[in-house]
Amino acid sequence: MISRAIEELMSEKKDAMMITAENVANVMVGNPLEHALLVLSKVGYSKIPVLDKGDRFIGLLSLNDVVNKMMDLNGIDTKNLSKYTVADVMNTEIDVVKENCELEDIMHLLVDAAFIPVLDDDGVFKGIVTRREILKAVNHTFHELDKKRPVSGKFVLQPTASK
Repeated sequence: MISRAIEELMSEKKDAMMITAENVANVMVGNPLEHALLVLSKVGYSKIPVLDKGDRFIGLLSLNDVVNKMMDLNGIDTKNLSKYTVADVMNTEIDVVKENCELEDIMHLLVDAAFIPVLDDDGVFKGIVTRREILKAVNHTFHELDKKRPVSGKFVLQPTASK
């Protein structure tokens, strides 16, 4: 459990923790892999969200997923990309969080992921929380902690009252 003081300080950066859906590159589940490769190459990310026509989160597509589909025994064949859609190669086993989730849950998931998709109650994609943004909030918290809760020394044991 995260201490209340730490959570309060972290919440000062809550608005900056989530990158909104409008600012996150994505592909549609029915897009051809050719298009997905162009999007991934242009934005420079290794993974992006996959959405349906209702902006509901379906999964993630990685550059590695697309490249693996281009490979055959003789090398790289980009002609294969026109034969497949994002749905053919995307990963649907993805941890997600809801908009009102606990900070501690997000932090646990970010141990193994660079970002976590955020969904509303209907599964509509609202944005992502990145490890980078959480670490920026942690950094802020560490620097603000002493200002808000000063300590007299590095580590002090307080004697307990005897009866």
